[in-house]
Amino acid sequence: MPWNDPALVEHIDRPIVGIGNEYPPAFELDWHEHRRGQLLYAARGVVVVSTPHGAWVAPPERAVWTPGGCPHAVRMIGAVSTRSVLIERNATGWLGDANKVIQVSPLLRSLLEAACDIPPEYDLASRDGLVMALLLAEVAQAPTVPLAVPFPKTAELARKCHAFLEAPCSHDTIDRWSADLGMGRRAFTRAFRKETGLSFGAWRQQACLLVSLPRLAAGESITTIALDLGYDSPSAFTTMFKRHIGVAPSQYRQPVGGR
Repeated sequence: MPWNDPALVEHIDRPIVGIGNEYPPAFELDWHEHRRGQLLYAARGVVVVSTPHGAWVAPPERAVWTPGGCPHAVRMIGAVSTRSVLIERNATGWLGDANKVIQVSPLLRSLLEAACDIPPEYDLASRDGLVMALLLAEVAQAPTVPLAVPFPKTAELARKCHAFLEAPCSHDTIDRWSADLGMGRRAFTRAFRKETGLSFGAWRQQACLLVSLPRLAAGESITTIALDLGYDSPSAFTTMFKRHIGVAPSQYRQPVGGR
């Protein structure tokens, strides 16, 4: 039986502990935070993690890292089974102080599943301890995946970004945004990259992906999503999607490499 309450295990003197939960469709976890960093993996379904700094989405074979002390809310798309680990700051698998999405290899997926059945006060020298040590090593070397929509700190620019997520358009332009904000094109592009870490074009694509993934998980048609996002055709959307996710939208719910 997986351990499922972070509050009951965060104080335990172990570098990493696992927790697992089952959530009904459309369930939302209100704003909260953990003392430890959390790597959240959806073994089934899709999770969207929101923080004051942006939004991160984890489709299959991805996991979201949230550093300790960062307020966040979680939205479930479909029925969701989560397998996550809470990691101490000084542990090998600490992934830094910024939210990110990482690739989950078949080995890491199996280790995350196993970790949630290991008692929190496991013997570090036992097989359970070895499993957890290997998990930390896998987390530490997992590649980062660009599935982030960071928000700028400037209030007006942040409001513009939030509004885009409500009505995304793949053809929105720098000229339109800079005009709306009363900024010159060059000043806008410098400010946008400085505050988000992304070019406007890269951020726009990430935002479209963030919106499309939950809709695909809910069973909406590729054509409807593509046209709603402003793509000229489903094939144009599919090309962009496959470049970033690695599989076509029609396949993305199927586990990469099998289960």
